Amino acid sequence: MPKEIDNVLLTAVENDVVPGVVAMAADRDGQVYEGAAGLRSAAESDLITPDTVMRIASMTKMVTTTAALQLMEQGSLDVEAPVDTYRPEFADLQVLEGFDGDTPRLRPPASRATVRNLMTHTTGLGYWIWNSDIDRYEQVTGTPNIMPGTLDAFTAPLVFDPGTRLQYGINLDWLGRVVEAVSGQPLDAYFAENITGPLGMTNTVARMTPEQRANSTPIHVRGEDGEWMATDVDWAQQPEFWGGGHFLYSTPRDFLRLQRMLLRGGELDGNQILAPDTVAAAFTNQIGDLEFPAEMPTAHPELSGPVNLGPGLKWGWGLLLNPVAMPGMRAAWSGSWSGLFNTHFWVDPASGITGAIYSQTLPLADPAAFEMYVNFEVALYASRE
Repeated sequence: MPKEIDNVLLTAVENDVVPGVVAMAADRDGQVYEGAAGLRSAAESDLITPDTVMRIASMTKMVTTTAALQLMEQGSLDVEAPVDTYRPEFADLQVLEGFDGDTPRLRPPASRATVRNLMTHTTGLGYWIWNSDIDRYEQVTGTPNIMPGTLDAFTAPLVFDPGTRLQYGINLDWLGRVVEAVSGQPLDAYFAENITGPLGMTNTVARMTPEQRANSTPIHVRGEDGEWMATDVDWAQQPEFWGGGHFLYSTPRDFLRLQRMLLRGGELDGNQILAPDTVAAAFTNQIGDLEFPAEMPTAHPELSGPVNLGPGLKWGWGLLLNPVAMPGMRAAWSGSWSGLFNTHFWVDPASGITGAIYSQTLPLADPAAFEMYVNFEVALYASRE
């Protein structure tokens, strides 16, 4: 059956869905599949591999969440405490109600956002990519989004009162700042000492070495002729903050170690990164009656198409949860997340399997690329029957 999985990747490259793709899977005992097809770069001739370095974007959020959960276990971080307990500047944020011409209309929030709200995207913070009000606010005020890596990105307002809805946004960038305040360490150093180092994730880094950059895949977009072309899209290389929502580089083989840790209840190769109860809570609904938005309309179609994941989805600790089994695919209460450049992972504790698929293309949520992801998952589960 691995040949059927290989064919999913090969077909996607042959049909020009992606220039290159890598897929990985493991059970609790170790790796059960790895495959790759296509080129590392549309501008080069070498092949993409499971050790190719990639920008994992929002898959960084699970690492930042792991850091917060470790501090929670140690008793140094109270997830029910207001965010401004740890980052006083959060108290300056107001709620954006609308605009009078090009003047934003702001008001104080009805309640203080908690660390739990940050961890579950329920503070009211948004992303310019999927929230036209935040996009407009940043344009009319000159406030940067997170990409330039400047601290004034943290002055962007909320778009609703904390705890009233779920809006995917810059919450985990704020959470990274909370982790730094509590731990007394820069986020990259905390990760290396407490998460990526103990897990042996040697290619999961804040900044690539020259050797890693030479083995990395660029972000690809379609040119005017419809062909894939490599770009120089990248994170700010000298940022004023480490973006807990996005800043890591990794390889498919490396990140699989984090997935295996989650699948194994917080332990890998004798290193207990999180307590089993904490990991179980990560796969448990942490947002009550709220739901992840069934649809996230795009404000920037060059970066993301509309994200349509369907109704009834919940959020755990760092993971999107499906309360209902997906036939032929992951079981109920599996956890997953993705990165902007079409990287995806899931962890299925009930079935004892975890998988991931990686390309480096824009926009996110391209229908053909998403179909490739689904086809890979279907083929993987069929191979285990």
